[in-house]
Amino acid sequence: MTETPAAEESQVVATPVLAERRGAAAWLRINRPEAMNSLNVDVVEGLQKGLDGAETDDEVRCVVVTGTGRAFCAGADLKLVRNSVEGSGDGQRQFLELVGALLNRIESFPKPVIAAVNGLALAGGLETVLSCDLVVAARSARLGDAHANYGLLPGGGASVRLPRKIGPTRAKYLMFTGDFVPAAELVEAGLVNQVVPDGELDAAVTALVDKLAARSPLGLRRMKQLVDDALEQPVGTGLRLELLASTLHQHSHDMAEGLRAFQEKRPPVFTGR
Repeated sequence: MTETPAAEESQVVATPVLAERRGAAAWLRINRPEAMNSLNVDVVEGLQKGLDGAETDDEVRCVVVTGTGRAFCAGADLKLVRNSVEGSGDGQRQFLELVGALLNRIESFPKPVIAAVNGLALAGGLETVLSCDLVVAARSARLGDAHANYGLLPGGGASVRLPRKIGPTRAKYLMFTGDFVPAAELVEAGLVNQVVPDGELDAAVTALVDKLAARSPLGLRRMKQLVDDALEQPVGTGLRLELLASTLHQHSHDMAEGLRAFQEKRPPVFTGR
């Protein structure tokens, strides 16, 4: 085996997002540990590509987003932000639009998306967490808005999604102070579902994936859409939409299978139809 010259080693570029299939889940791991997994165009495009594969694969029931090393994602790459601002400013707007499109897609993705928060989730990293359906965090993980620490404003949805998740008063505190808050303190606030020991994060997320994979993918997709739509509607409108969806769902294969399985005292086998 020959050794690679140092000059060639320095030119090797790591894959910005590692996509891996584990059982019923597509794991998308941001892979810029040297930059605290900060977001750049390559990361955004890598996550979009991973979502493309997960959406068209019927065997994938969930998507897991996580990070390599000691950060989930520390937000946008500030070097990129500085270069964009010092230029015409158009580059910054274009980048924020790319990020916004990604986070909107995660939020409306037809399969459950789980944030496995392995470390720091700040600014754009927090905004990524906010766009996910469920959040499992390592005990050492800390989350924060952090934009105020650098004189920045959120551009990936924090001012909209964070108050809806934890209420305006808590959201303003996180945004104004820029504090990094331990994940355990955000369970009661409603931002984090579960906190586990650091070495057990992947196992805990896998157990959650297995639980969701046993449910009807059609039912979960419709539930997600109902909940998200109801946040933007008056209560009466939300209730009418729920009734319409429930009536439609009565004709699905999965509902019939669930009822048959109950009668036959066996686990249901859902197909998403």
